Amino acid sequence: MSFDINKFKIVTQKSARYARQLSRLRDDKKYTESIEKAVEGAVKNIRTEQSRSFVVYGEPQSGKTEMMICLTARLLDEGHKIIIILLNDSVQLLNQNLDRFRRSTIDPAPTNFSEILDPSISIGDSEWIIFAKKNSRDLEKLINKIGKYNEKVIIDDEADYATPNAKINKGEQTEINRKVGILLGNDGIYIGVTATPARLDLNNTFENQNERWIDFPPHPEYTGQDYFFPTTLEKLHDIKYGLTLLPDTDDNPRYLKTALFSFFVNVAHLNSKVNSFEKNYCMLVHTSGKKVDHSEDYKQIIKVANCLKNHSDKNFDRYVKEIWEIAQERYSGDEDLIVRYVLDQISRSDVVVLNSDRIVEDTRRATSPSTPFTITIGGNIVSRGVTFENLLSMFFTRDVKHKIQQDTYIQRARMFGSRNSYLSCFELTIPEKLYLDWQKCFIFHRLSLSAIKAGKGSPVWLEDRRVKSVASASIDKTTVDMNSGEMSFEMFNYSSEIDAIIKDEDMLPLQKLKEISEAIGSNSIHPYLVDFIEAFAPNGKDSIAIHNTRLVDKGSDYHDTLERPRGIFGGEDTKKFPSAIHHILIVKNTYNKARVVYKYIGNITMIKKHNRK
Repeated sequence: MSFDINKFKIVTQKSARYARQLSRLRDDKKYTESIEKAVEGAVKNIRTEQSRSFVVYGEPQSGKTEMMICLTARLLDEGHKIIIILLNDSVQLLNQNLDRFRRSTIDPAPTNFSEILDPSISIGDSEWIIFAKKNSRDLEKLINKIGKYNEKVIIDDEADYATPNAKINKGEQTEINRKVGILLGNDGIYIGVTATPARLDLNNTFENQNERWIDFPPHPEYTGQDYFFPTTLEKLHDIKYGLTLLPDTDDNPRYLKTALFSFFVNVAHLNSKVNSFEKNYCMLVHTSGKKVDHSEDYKQIIKVANCLKNHSDKNFDRYVKEIWEIAQERYSGDEDLIVRYVLDQISRSDVVVLNSDRIVEDTRRATSPSTPFTITIGGNIVSRGVTFENLLSMFFTRDVKHKIQQDTYIQRARMFGSRNSYLSCFELTIPEKLYLDWQKCFIFHRLSLSAIKAGKGSPVWLEDRRVKSVASASIDKTTVDMNSGEMSFEMFNYSSEIDAIIKDEDMLPLQKLKEISEAIGSNSIHPYLVDFIEAFAPNGKDSIAIHNTRLVDKGSDYHDTLERPRGIFGGEDTKKFPSAIHHILIVKNTYNKARVVYKYIGNITMIKKHNRK
């Protein structure tokens, strides 16, 4: 047999990489249906709908990194040559995500952008998975290396952060936005991935098509807003984890000490009585974005740990008694065992400061705990994109005096994720007002996305005096409509059935609303509005007012449109129902056309992209 070089010049067709990634996840007992739904939706957008810019959105900590790995594999199978993964400007985050991609054994092996800058490395017609930070200088170098290549695909992780143009209303462009645009070119494909897409929508970033957005639903083991921020009083009284609400102004160090002791007790209980083998757990301390505060928190935690290591410390007896009392209250009968575990293992504690000059640390040490008691202190870096394995406690005392932004605070929900196996031992310690604002963030966010999930068009983003949807500078004011307090929907043909529902004295207001919705259809009263009203009714049935139908005379300035800029409701209308915060009014004209008008008493602003210039 003679040597034949042609045998080795045949290009092997690689078309099973996506299938291999799914098999890897299934072998690891991971749920893949959500990933498949998102990936197939993205491929349909690109192949069938010819979409060049869209968003994949999913809950915080719901497995978006694994989805991006599978999406990358599928895009390579589809014939795309250059896939660029953009991440926030953090070496730690880049390394964490790059490591996860490499460990997936995806082909070709992912590379840091800095590894391809050498002139001796030729891009050619090969396949590439390139990681880069959203850093102006890094992007400039990447553009110089691969900018000339066509049909690149950008997968932008945490896409609402840094990429949108924050100077949109000044007629200027931020450097990151400009350079991502250059990298994208005229024929590239932009896929933004985020839990909080409002900024991308209202900024109209790269003219992304919100009608093509893809929902990435969480897996069955996911614990998210339904668990941590339930929307009704009934559910709040039946939460499945430990919630400790702090005073809104008192920042006494004893609160951190008590939360720390609770963390020790819960770890000891799990490792002594529940787990078949010892596991390492993490406590996240998020007190401020200021480095000086990180330093103070670090000193306090180290002081407590050192005391428990030293029997002759003046506070040893008192601290041990406090731990014993917490253990007795929670796990009666096991208090001695728990205290003994804490004292035996306290020397295996590890305190890591992120986002600070106090300690130069390895992010993996903070996010993948290697000791039973790992305490991570941090600010901005722990608020986005960082996944904490076995997170058991979160201590949050940052008291925000001004408006809080939905995107920022939704991303700070690091407690979301696969926590089911130990949820009853999880503890969140937080000021009460901040918790309620945070809860409202999630209510507004869910309502905003429910319209697009139902296929009803552009989302409506809600905000009030305490909670902003996104930073004002990022809203492209040429593409949005803003409405202060009133919301109206498509016109419908009125029938006497509506009046019969409204006048039924035996029917509760919420049931009336649902019956009306059923009668007129979802285009004329969107399901997300019904959900919002049902979820946010602090005064029970009195929170909702269904007004009698109003006939608009033919001579009225809004007879034909049943809409007017100054609004439909008057002060006298709402005074009739002093306890109501939700008001529903149906207006009809002499042509028997009607429209639902909704008013919220509480200064909610509703913002929607109208897709016109």
